[in-house]
Amino acid sequence: MNTSQWEQRTQDIGLFFLRVSSALFLLWVHGLPKLLNYSAQLQVIEDPFHLGANLTLMLAIFAEVLCPLLIIAGVLVRLACLPVLSVLWIAMVVVHPQWSIEEGQFGWLLLLLFTSIFIAGPGRLALNVRFSGALRYA
Repeated sequence: MNTSQWEQRTQDIGLFFLRVSSALFLLWVHGLPKLLNYSAQLQVIEDPFHLGANLTLMLAIFAEVLCPLLIIAGVLVRLACLPVLSVLWIAMVVVHPQWSIEEGQFGWLLLLLFTSIFIAGPGRLALNVRFSGALRYA
């Protein structure tokens, strides 16, 4: 294996690790607790746009459960990052604007991770590579 092939392979492994570890982290820490404790979460979820607790929680579950699963699988990764990034921005800027950097460091870190995935894409170790046309880069 020559140097350029080795560099490409290590980049693909790095993107795979970034994609899977970030999505698993979001799923485990935020998504599954919301999904598994739905009725309890309805009582405590913030509703900054007055959509109703039920719809707000369903949108959060979409962004924190379904989208991470798509990201892990490498399917429509960049599109799947958009709801995640939206929920994170809303949480950090609208729901918790009073948080200092130290208080919100977990949210800001997730924003950095998913923005990096959005920019870099899934790499070649993803199911996206099997798609043709624009879907391959979505």
